[in-house]
Parts: sequence; structure tokens; C-alpha cells
Amino acid sequence: MGSAEVVIVGAGPCGLATAALLLRQGIQVRILEASAAPAQGSRAIMLWPPAQAVLRDLEVLTPAQALARRPDRLHYFGDRGRLATVRLTATQSPLVLPQPRTDALLEEAVEKAGGIVERGWQLIALTQSDDAVEVTARNEEGHEICLRTQWLVGADGVHSTVRDLLGITFTGSPLPTRFALAEGQLTGAQVPTTPSYYLTSRGGLVIAPLPGDCVRVSGSIHDGREATEQLVQDMLDTRGPGGLRMHDFQALTTFSSAERVVDRMRAGRVLLVGDAAHTHSAIGGQGLNLGLQDVRNLAWKLAGVITGKLTHAIIDTYSPERIAAARQVIKTTGAITRLALAPPPWNLLRNAVLRVAERTPRGPNWYAARVAGERIRYPAAQLGCPQGRRSTGFPAPAWAAPPTGHAPDRFLLVTSGPRDGALSRAADATAQRHTSLVSRHHVPRRRTEFLLLRPDGYVAARGTSADLAATERFLTDLTPTAAS
Repeated sequence: MGSAEVVIVGAGPCGLATAALLLRQGIQVRILEASAAPAQGSRAIMLWPPAQAVLRDLEVLTPAQALARRPDRLHYFGDRGRLATVRLTATQSPLVLPQPRTDALLEEAVEKAGGIVERGWQLIALTQSDDAVEVTARNEEGHEICLRTQWLVGADGVHSTVRDLLGITFTGSPLPTRFALAEGQLTGAQVPTTPSYYLTSRGGLVIAPLPGDCVRVSGSIHDGREATEQLVQDMLDTRGPGGLRMHDFQALTTFSSAERVVDRMRAGRVLLVGDAAHTHSAIGGQGLNLGLQDVRNLAWKLAGVITGKLTHAIIDTYSPERIAAARQVIKTTGAITRLALAPPPWNLLRNAVLRVAERTPRGPNWYAARVAGERIRYPAAQLGCPQGRRSTGFPAPAWAAPPTGHAPDRFLLVTSGPRDGALSRAADATAQRHTSLVSRHHVPRRRTEFLLLRPDGYVAARGTSADLAATERFLTDLTPTAAS
């Protein structure tokens, strides 16, 4: 029987990212993938900032940026022209990159860290005890392998075998609308150069330019028709800006969505990430981002436990935090979908609201922050979020972003105010007492305060000098020696 510290089932982006992050910290990893070859088709194309953070941790963000488009705004149109434009700041804009290219970058990161994807192995059984998980996988020739591992990560998609073998409930319901999706060349006088959404009385349509000369077109289907080139052209003619022609199709399909989330993302020593744990409306392109944030939440905790730097109890925070995040994303994407596809006469009210919201001082930024993943909040009581402290449990504010070279497996204690002030000196001393867990960073800024950032970029604690002692107790409690 083979062994590894972690076995990962599934070599999509979430499985690959998990493997790469763990391998870079010296963890032994085996990756089993049922498919004999990497998946094709662009699939997920929007890498919002939370996903980009994972690529940055793996040192593949720069090549991703070189391959991708980076829109700085989103356009919304109705039957009678433009409804609203949402401008995206540099910290909000997504990368538009077909998923096979993202997968390739992540697999390169796995290989660079010393790992390899073992393709053609289908999981058929798993059992677990208090200290190990045993898995059996079979290939097309009928050969079987048995592995024993400390931890198993299920990254095997919406039809997860890991989830089914565990009997974890995947509750929710399908969304009633089907969509046609096509990719190819688009020509005409008004070809959009940035993602554009057409919210018309005849249905919704999205036109998203991809890298190179390719464009993705997707629209809602209400009459049971299947995806054909003529259907796509009809959608462009009746819902788009007019005068556009699609040709040289590279992809043509239909799809539907569901809103589902598991009741738990951990069962003993087995953990779920990505689509194996949640699914939601495709509008807004949040699926891959949600999954990669599962990975970023889990990897530092799992590595810390395996290497003995963190108490085993840290794993208990993974499931409640990420289920809370999934439910927030499902709520947001569901609301956007229903708003976008509102039929007459409700579409008239929606259009009026969009026009008014664009003219309000905070309206566009409120929306941009949500699609960019800036407002996903973890439950306050889960991990180092003192009750009553504002802005804990959220991603770090832009001013406190980790400096270049910060190790993604360490906490970061950030201070602002005078560099030689009392708070800064106290924070230096705290970091020196926890050198295995904490790095230090100071930001010249008028307001004097500190933030403790988790390795996944979330704010664990925030306050002034009076709050630093409680934060140090939290750091002490994370260590296995203190916990025992």
C-alpha cells in the first residue's frame, strides 16, 4: 500500500492549486485524476482578485497576466441603449483567461514543486480512522492501487465521488433558465472590447472578449431550443447592439446552473474544495474564484497541522468559514441572475434602478466590490476575530496588502502610524516572540492601528495597543505546545 501525507482527488484548478501550495511547503502529495488527459474548452474565464491571489502565492500570476485580458469596466445595456457602466479599480479588475491556460499554469507550478498528476485513476472506495484515510482507485485496465494518507482532499467537481462516498448532503435546487454558450470570431462595427451584458425584454446576452481574437457569447434560452450557430446569431441580432456576425465557432453548447451547497466541507480527515462542495449561477463568473479561495483557506491550515506549526483544531474552522462564503456568493449570484433575467414589466423597474444606481456616489463601487470578492466575510467567532471589532473577517484592505516577498504560509502583523511609536515597537516584540508564525510590516499612515492578517489574506484581528495583548494570546493558542 502506497502512502502520502495528502492525497488529492481531482486535477482541476482547485486540486492543482491545493497540491502546489502544499508541495511548496514540503508536504508529500499524490494527485489522482480520473480523466486520461487535461480537460479542454475554456469553461471558467474570469479570475477575480481572490483567484489572482492564489496565482500570486504560486508565482504564476505574472505569466497569467501576460496571457489574459484585463478589463477595467463592465457595460450593461437594455432595449434602448446603455443602462450603466461599472468601473473597476486596479484591485478589482479580473483577468479574462480560458481555464485550460489557468490549468496549465497551475500544473506547471505542481511540477516545479516536485509533484505530478497521476491520470486515469478513478476513486472507487475510501475508509478512514482517527489518524488516516485509505483510498482505492482503479484505472481503465482494471488495475487497482491502494493509498494510505493523513488527509484526503476531494477536488473532483460537482459530481464528486468523494462527496458521494462520504454521504454528504448536497442541498439546493436547479435554476430554471438554460443558457447557450458559443466561442468564436465576432465581426461588425460595434464589437465590444470589454465584458458587456445585454438585459433585454427578449432575454439576456453576454459578450466577453477572450485573449486573442476569440469572443464568448452566452444567452438565456426560454423555448427549449438547442444550441446552434443560427440560435447564437439570432440572439446577437435580437439582443445585442446590432450588426454583429459570429463565425469560425470553436465552442457551441448549452448549460444550466444550480444553487447547491454541502452541509459540511469536512468529514473527519476528508475535506472538500471547489465544485465538490458548492455550485451556483454562472453569471458573474464566481465559481472558480470561490473554489480557489477554498484552497487558499485550507492549504495554510493543513500544512501548519502536518508540519506541527499549528494546533489540529485549526482545521475545525475550515468548513464553517467556507460554507459561510459559499452561501454569500450563492445569494449574490442568485440575486444578480434573477435581476438580469427579470421579464417584462419588471425589467423596466430594474433598468430604472440601474440608471439611478450608476449616478449615486457609492452605487457602482458597492457592486464592483461584491463581484470582485471584497465583501465575503467569515463568521466573527471562528478564528481570531474579536467580538465587536469592525472589519475583521474581511479580506485585507488595500493599504495593508502584504509586501512583495511575504511568505504565504505566515501571518502578517501590519501596523500604521509612527514607525517608532509605542504600537509599532510592541508589534515588533510580538512578532519576535512568534517568529515561526508571524512576519512584520509597517505602513506610514496617519491612523495608528494594527491588523493581523491570516496567511489567506483575511483580517484576523484589528485594533490599537490595548488590543494587542489579546491578539498575542490568540497567536500563542495556535501553537500545539500551548494547546496541549
